[in-house]
Amino acid sequence: MNHLSTEEIRARVEALGPWFHNLDLEGVRTAPSHFLGDYPAVKWRRFADAISGDLAGKSVLDIGCNAGFYSMEMKRRGAARVLGVDSDDDYLRQARFAAEVNDLDIEFHRLSVYDLSALGERFDIVLFMGVLYHLRHPLLALDLVHEHVARDTLVFQSMQRGSANARPMQEDYDFWDTAIFDAPESPKLHFVEHKYASDPTNWWIPNRACAEAMLRSAGFEITAHPEAEVYICRRVQAPRGAGAVYPVRGPAA
Repeated sequence: MNHLSTEEIRARVEALGPWFHNLDLEGVRTAPSHFLGDYPAVKWRRFADAISGDLAGKSVLDIGCNAGFYSMEMKRRGAARVLGVDSDDDYLRQARFAAEVNDLDIEFHRLSVYDLSALGERFDIVLFMGVLYHLRHPLLALDLVHEHVARDTLVFQSMQRGSANARPMQEDYDFWDTAIFDAPESPKLHFVEHKYASDPTNWWIPNRACAEAMLRSAGFEITAHPEAEVYICRRVQAPRGAGAVYPVRGPAA
């Protein structure tokens, strides 16, 4: 049970800063000057209804949990077990404190997305929110989520830039058919060599068509698109040739 006073919470929030999640901890805002305002709550309100309000008996993995906003929302909906993982110790300290203030029993561990196999278990719901564009190897990460931790549902979100339209793609194209690559609505993954939005961890930013194609390629069927950047997916069999390990072919196969 949280017995901290408002002043004690405010002092801890300041000591643990800066924060990216603008949480409300007993009336104390963790990032009151956030450039996106009430974030991520403002985002959550646009797709919250797409996730069951009763998660009793469900296990949830929150990859790249940051300060734990989505982990806490899942626990508030009754999830039996919620595990948040992040590679940043500062974010994990924030998440543990926020969960303590809100009297929520959530596990938080330091773990890279590339080491998900170390968990040795699958989860009913996997959250992959705001992670893809921070990764140098984004499709590898999606492959690992599919291969090692996703049992059923994936909730995915990525910043998107470029065309918001998506065109149906053929199964194959002739070598000399190059016009498809110039179409704005074709799948495109934009590479950031230096920084974007003053953030050196922004590496790859997809357009809508690319985000959807990457999900399908990794073995996730899109079942709902409740918000421009958010997809609810069902884990299915990955297409032939997909996976984190390059398929062995030839005489040695």
